[in-house]
Amino acid sequence: MKKVYAVSVYREISDPAKFSAYANIAAPAIEKVGGRFLARGMAITAYEEGIIERTVIVEYPSLSVARALYEGEAYREALDALDGAAKRDIRLVEAL
Repeated sequence: MKKVYAVSVYREISDPAKFSAYANIAAPAIEKVGGRFLARGMAITAYEEGIIERTVIVEYPSLSVARALYEGEAYREALDALDGAAKRDIRLVEAL
């Protein structure tokens, strides 16, 4: 089974307090299913149409684990805490 990487690229964080509440719920939920943070923080450099904003890369044991997390109750609680306070896109990419 191939590992999967979730790449979250933030365009804007409009409410840092809500983002912090989200992160405090999301991180333990991600780690509980075997997700491992490989990078998280502000981008150092952005090329082409990128912007300097928060980027997060998480490694998951499999696609099914990553999907189950995103669709599960624990992560739903994190999204409820975020409550629209960030614009981002999340991409799942399978390892080579």
